[in-house]
Amino acid sequence: MNNKATILLIYTGGTIGMVKEYKSNMLKPFNFEKVVEHIPELGQLDCAIESVSFEEPIDSSNMDLSHWVTIANLIETDYNKYDGFVVLHGSDTMSYTSSALSYMLENLAKPVIFTGSQLPIG
Repeated sequence: MNNKATILLIYTGGTIGMVKEYKSNMLKPFNFEKVVEHIPELGQLDCAIESVSFEEPIDSSNMDLSHWVTIANLIETDYNKYDGFVVLHGSDTMSYTSSALSYMLENLAKPVIFTGSQLPIG
């Protein structure tokens, strides 16, 4: 029996999900299907990590109600499959999104963690 915790990583957009393209010196979206390959330290955690991304990652200054509903639906749809959820979000509006979702997802028995960064993954 596998008692390893399962975590769903939800990438919405923001600098945290970017990598530097050295030829152009620009940031480009990171492929979260390869998150453990890019961040090998995640493999050291005693949990299974799966990821899902918005089809088109967005600048968090463009985050609105429709995006909040998308995040809430992702969590509600897979609620029984995972032990916790981590939402990777741009820092501009993360406080608004986390506040909205705290009302949209009331009385959860599992953690929903929001995080972002001023620096890209790679």
